[in-house]
Amino acid sequence: MKNKCLNIVLFCLSMHQVLAQMVPSKLENIASLVTFGRDAAPKWGDDDHVQSNFFSVPISYTKPIFIRVFDADCGGKEDQMNGTFNSKTKFSVYGGKGCYSNKDARNINPVGNFKSGNLLATQTFGIDENADGQWISFGPFDPKDGEFDEDLNANVFKIITEGISGDDGNLYKFYLSTSEFQNISIPGGNAFYYELCFRLNNTPNTRAHFYPFIDKYTIAVKQYNFDFDNDGFIRLNSIAKKLQNCNISNDAKWSYSIAKIIEEEQNTSIDIQFIKKSNKPNDMTFYILNQYDEAVPFFSSPIGGIPKYKYKIGVQAAVEKQ
Repeated sequence: MKNKCLNIVLFCLSMHQVLAQMVPSKLENIASLVTFGRDAAPKWGDDDHVQSNFFSVPISYTKPIFIRVFDADCGGKEDQMNGTFNSKTKFSVYGGKGCYSNKDARNINPVGNFKSGNLLATQTFGIDENADGQWISFGPFDPKDGEFDEDLNANVFKIITEGISGDDGNLYKFYLSTSEFQNISIPGGNAFYYELCFRLNNTPNTRAHFYPFIDKYTIAVKQYNFDFDNDGFIRLNSIAKKLQNCNISNDAKWSYSIAKIIEEEQNTSIDIQFIKKSNKPNDMTFYILNQYDEAVPFFSSPIGGIPKYKYKIGVQAAVEKQ
């Protein structure tokens, strides 16, 4: 069951959101995305060496768009070297029918037809001084090259990143832009994902944020995290919950915890925070499921804004349970 209530909430509010086409966004406050080569051990934090990211372009936007990648190569100071650099990373952009609507595209695992849709562009990078520490662009794409989604009222593009060889970690960022040579946001655009492999900031006590949108059908969420290395805390914040503790994982291990969703939290975003305690680099994987074990999308720019805890709702919920 796809998020049927996003159609009204998402783009009625989009013009009031922070324009967050950078992935990761400033609101998320993580260092970068990371994909390891397929030979890398799980202890490095990447559970499957593949991840999919989606970009939504409002139907009202009709000019060409570009998907830009920062530091696409795997061989520079921004990347995680294991021994000597020997890895290659493939970036592939998809649009067209099935790009997003195919259920395999929204799976947390790269199985079945997760490469659904039309392949619009692809490029593989190893050590490449022309891409190291630089922005490269895929496109231009006509917004109609994406897949129109009625619930989102937007054209959706997918970019799949694959660590096709080696055991190093490629750290990179994305930007959805109106320009081939600059990072210029598209009004009302957004980025979202169903699973993310990422590097936390190294500074102790910094907070990374992830903003799942909770639709009106969701009554529980299950957060899964992999290889957090017992490096701090994970807490859930919403309009009805204040920093509720979640279970955390150790080295190369999965952990999960379940949080019930009350009516006031439906049709809002929640904020799952990763609070880091060490100054060591830490790469990990994270996803969320609902009560049907369907993956829940989380957005670079939270739908409806950053959730703020409302004390009265919390008191009311506590009273009702008595």
